[in-house]
Amino acid sequence: MDNDLRTKKIYKVTLVGALCNIFLLVFKFAAGVLGNSAAMIADAVHSLSDFVTDLIVVVFVRISKKPQDQEHGFGHGKFETLATTIIGMVLLVVGVRICVGGVRDIWGFFQGEPLAGPGSIALAAAIVSIIVKEALYQYTARVGKVVDSKAVVANAWHHRSDAFSSAGVALGIGGAILLGEQWRVLDPIAAVVVSVFIAKVALQMLIPSIEELMEKSLPLEQEEKIKEIILSFPEVSEPHNLRTRRIGSYCAVNVHIRMDGGIPLRVAHETATAIEKKLREFLGEGAYINIHMEPVK
Repeated sequence: MDNDLRTKKIYKVTLVGALCNIFLLVFKFAAGVLGNSAAMIADAVHSLSDFVTDLIVVVFVRISKKPQDQEHGFGHGKFETLATTIIGMVLLVVGVRICVGGVRDIWGFFQGEPLAGPGSIALAAAIVSIIVKEALYQYTARVGKVVDSKAVVANAWHHRSDAFSSAGVALGIGGAILLGEQWRVLDPIAAVVVSVFIAKVALQMLIPSIEELMEKSLPLEQEEKIKEIILSFPEVSEPHNLRTRRIGSYCAVNVHIRMDGGIPLRVAHETATAIEKKLREFLGEGAYINIHMEPVK
């Protein structure tokens, strides 16, 4: 996909998400305050984190689009990975804060402290949030796969985690309203349950992003496929010293191969170029391929 078109798609999906998050942020904060629901206020904070991460995606994707320069020979693709890491960290912090607040309210309830009952407006806000955020997830995840952007896919999961959060909040608020005063503790319980889902999604983003920043190799299946492609050329043998990694949405491959030491340099160059072309068909046009040629022993 053309790089400018890719960037436009990322900006568009992020802008749509940001506008929806602004609406939900204001709506849920108002509903949480008017409806006396701690869980809904926590859900509004989650929407605030969504809006912040939308801004992060826009900023970091713009940076990652910059071409390679003297200081960044492999381009700026890892800024996208850094954006994904920041999104995961924000999610984790939000999840922990929701959990701590919910546990505090639950403990207070069982110690005899009264809990205010949530209002129906909080329940309505939760239902609206579920619908909007799940629609945003489907849209954002689809675009993220098309443009092959981890940051956009991560942002899609942030939308879905907010939908999960609102679903738990809806159950808690609904139970507290329908079952009476002795069940008002369902509101903070829902917040704690939702915080676990948020933390899980955060870790699913953080671990692979940190691994990429630490230069983890591509999956073994991909490395075996790379060797298979190289060996599909009969004049080539013994691919070795294979090193792979990801640079944002791109892959980088360094490999040594052996060819007959008596063939002309032009023929060796043409073969290496053909291998590069075939590897890019597998890994993507933006892949960095470095092939070192050695004579057969």
